[in-house]
Amino acid sequence: MPELSIYNSSGNEVEKVSLNKEIFEENVNEHVVHEAVTAQLAAKRQGNASTKGRSEVRGGGRKPWRQKGTGRARHGSIRSPLWVGGGITFGPKPRSYKKKINRKTKKLAIRSVLTAKANAEELLIIDELSFDRPRTKDATEILSNLNLSDKKVLFVLPEKDKNAYLSIRNIANAKTMVLDGLNVYDLLNNDMVVIPQAALDKLEEVLLNG
Repeated sequence: MPELSIYNSSGNEVEKVSLNKEIFEENVNEHVVHEAVTAQLAAKRQGNASTKGRSEVRGGGRKPWRQKGTGRARHGSIRSPLWVGGGITFGPKPRSYKKKINRKTKKLAIRSVLTAKANAEELLIIDELSFDRPRTKDATEILSNLNLSDKKVLFVLPEKDKNAYLSIRNIANAKTMVLDGLNVYDLLNNDMVVIPQAALDKLEEVLLNG
């Protein structure tokens, strides 16, 4: 099993930990990773663009002029798409852009990215991430002690932690995420992934079961 150092909030190494081989030695499947990212970004699309067809625009109840004898082309309604202000032909309507991806594929994609992050030394384990009260200064000091001040950092929390969330949310290049919400896009979109040991212990339950 691969080993990784565990650091404390002061940036000092405190011990080594053996990483779960089933999570951190996964064969990196780029196709599955791409599929997961595409599905996640598609789900974010609102899909609320809407236009009116000829049956929905206002007016046009009667024929604009008689069928014959005027010398002009025949028309049945000013709501026709041929007219300015008329209906739109095949215009967009509210729709869902969601793409289905099954749970096993999603978990495989996350394991692939975590393996790639560990291999690229973009994964850091800390013994704990705790705040007595919400304080951005404390979070900034932790980033500085870990030499991560100039990197985009994702903190993966084992469970909801209001103090941690409030302490980190005002830092432009840092973000928190609860383990249950771990996803491929956010893992890839950050330079470093910081995982407290408590969250590391729960990874097996989240990524290997079901």
